[in-house]
Amino acid sequence: MSNLKTTAQNPKTDLRYRCYYFSINTIKLLSSLPEKRAYWVIGDQLLRSATSIGANIIEAKSSSSKRDFIKFYEIALKSANESKYWFCLLRDATEADKDKVNKLLAELTEISNMLGSSVLTLKNKKF
Repeated sequence: MSNLKTTAQNPKTDLRYRCYYFSINTIKLLSSLPEKRAYWVIGDQLLRSATSIGANIIEAKSSSSKRDFIKFYEIALKSANESKYWFCLLRDATEADKDKVNKLLAELTEISNMLGSSVLTLKNKKF
């Protein structure tokens, strides 16, 4: 992934690129949280679901069939939806930086929309 920065044709539309940097920014936010039990629990769940998005997209590249490929994208979309829940909980129930959380939520919404659109296209469904 170290050359990801240079291989992205258009960072705005490159889903792998955006998911990778979304994961990095999520890790940075979680690393800045206080050492309290509530933050650990929410942070652990959020870390797992947020980083799972990109991991499943990367995993899809080595899938053995179109059906398998679609399944990885569906799992990534589910992880994105779960991450939205944890980000909202972090924003509304803790003293986390609301501006940073909202920026990550906005990026996550765009990533989710891209994933949802991709799944529909892969399944040959029209909007």
